[in-house]
Amino acid sequence: MKRVLLMVMCVVMFVAANPVKNGYEVGDVATDFKLKNVDGKMVSLADFKDAKGYVLIFDCNTCPYSKAYNQRIIDLNEKYSTKGFPVITINANEGSGDSYSEMVRIANKKKYKFPYLYDESQETAKAYGATNTPHVFVLTKDLKVSYIGAIDDSPSNAAGVTKRYVEDAVDALLKGASVPVTKTKAIGCGIKWKRA
Repeated sequence: MKRVLLMVMCVVMFVAANPVKNGYEVGDVATDFKLKNVDGKMVSLADFKDAKGYVLIFDCNTCPYSKAYNQRIIDLNEKYSTKGFPVITINANEGSGDSYSEMVRIANKKKYKFPYLYDESQETAKAYGATNTPHVFVLTKDLKVSYIGAIDDSPSNAAGVTKRYVEDAVDALLKGASVPVTKTKAIGCGIKWKRA
């Protein structure tokens, strides 16, 4: 009995000392994925042969924060895709307002020039540890996570922005410098997960 109790205590101590990790942290190397784009094609990060890195944003159609950031996401792609840091957005939300057909409609209406991928299984969002929309992961070419968090410090409107976290991160990486702020709190709606 003492032996069994000792074994149970050892297992509990091991688990407590090594908690289960939920998603990536800055410095981790992320894994690639292959998800369906709004044009019907399957897209992975490996498809961007000339990329120097990636601005990966978990986003959706329905969240007021995502709507407030929509033009800023379009502007990020406009500014950085030609410099080798394309924007790739992923929708993992469950719900009719975030269905694939609604994603196609929104992408066409807004004339997205970047992939808007459907994470139907939600496995990619879980692997990355995405919790909100929008939630940004800036990755280097070799998929090293360099920044996680918010796009900037003004979730409600672009006029109030004083700190541009994603732009500062990408600008630093393009110069071969250290990212000044590597992690912030992602402000937005919680991802709507499927019921088990």
